[in-house]
Amino acid sequence: MRVSAKADYAIRAMVELAAAGDGPVKAERIAQAQEIPLRFLENIMAELRHGGLVRSQRGAEGGYWLAQPAGAISLAQVMRAVEGPLANVRGRRAEELEYAGSAAPLREVWVAVRASLRAVLESVTLADVARGELPDAVAGLTADSDAWLPH
Repeated sequence: MRVSAKADYAIRAMVELAAAGDGPVKAERIAQAQEIPLRFLENIMAELRHGGLVRSQRGAEGGYWLAQPAGAISLAQVMRAVEGPLANVRGRRAEELEYAGSAAPLREVWVAVRASLRAVLESVTLADVARGELPDAVAGLTADSDAWLPH
């Protein structure tokens, strides 16, 4: 899986909002804190607003805030809001694919890959990341030294 800059920035911006607590946070503050280009961030925030994950207000007292409690927003929701489905093959959902002959089992492999991504990304919330306390299952995966190898 390749996480795009857009998805990475969206999650980091949302974690910044989660850490800030209640009240609006200016886009400039988020951009500076997370080293995200402001123009790119503004486009991402518009998509997150359209996806119902953030609210915004214009003006001197304006900014962005989470539309739901941080503990109710998973990383998967953020990624879907800016990128669409978590995993697809050539733009198609895994369950829609059909392979011929000896490649037929690949469909199940792609479904399993998607299920694995969901298991992690749906279990981690913005509050978890903001607090620095990942769920035990996720922390357990990172405890395996093999997980850190670049293969």
